[in-house]
Amino acid sequence: MDIRAVIGEFKGATPLVGLPDGWRWSPAPGIDFAGALSVDGERLLQLSARDSYDHDLAVATLAFAREHEERIFARNALLGSLGGFEPPGGRSFDAVVGIAPEVHRFYRLEKPELDPYVRLMFPAHVCEFSGGETLDEAVTRYRMLRLTHLDRSPLPFLKMRYANTRTRARSTNPGRGFAEPDRLVEELRRMEGGAGSFVEFENRHGAVWRVEWHGAWFVAEWESKSGTPREIGLDELIGFALASLRD
Repeated sequence: MDIRAVIGEFKGATPLVGLPDGWRWSPAPGIDFAGALSVDGERLLQLSARDSYDHDLAVATLAFAREHEERIFARNALLGSLGGFEPPGGRSFDAVVGIAPEVHRFYRLEKPELDPYVRLMFPAHVCEFSGGETLDEAVTRYRMLRLTHLDRSPLPFLKMRYANTRTRARSTNPGRGFAEPDRLVEELRRMEGGAGSFVEFENRHGAVWRVEWHGAWFVAEWESKSGTPREIGLDELIGFALASLRD
């Protein structure tokens, strides 16, 4: 695959100032792409932005991705990430995530012959990935994270399951499924008054906690199902839960 020749066919593609073998193109207002050749010239490392393109951030992200591509995918060949990224402009990103073709399928319709040679790269946050995501999980996280919004806030890795005896609401997946932290907080609040209600939540390290309502909130570590429950106030519980997700 001649990546340079393919990029040359993209309408409006111009050199990406500040990064050799890099390009920028925009197929429509508010939609911007930046790409760079991998070190060996065999792949296109591509970033995209929706109504949030930042040239300096794009250059820094792709330069980091090019330099550390192998390490980014060392733990997970489908959805890899690497910390240590220092973005310009004081942004909160501290990692770069790489998405494999099996996950993004970005060019499957427009240029299917190019798709296998493209790895998407975005600024990200360390707390958003476990390194053990399966293909299905990688696709889910890719869709959840809104990576093309380069001004986004962190969305920490969270899996949870719950059952509420008062509202009769419960998770439908057989195990813990991906959720957003706001949902976790909501379900913790709703437990009040529901005897026997529970919420289990898991962070990126695989640490699991179980919260139950027995006239008050009780929390216990749950990996071995031998943690001793302790009573905890709601504000402290929410603070603890959110801190565990950012760890």
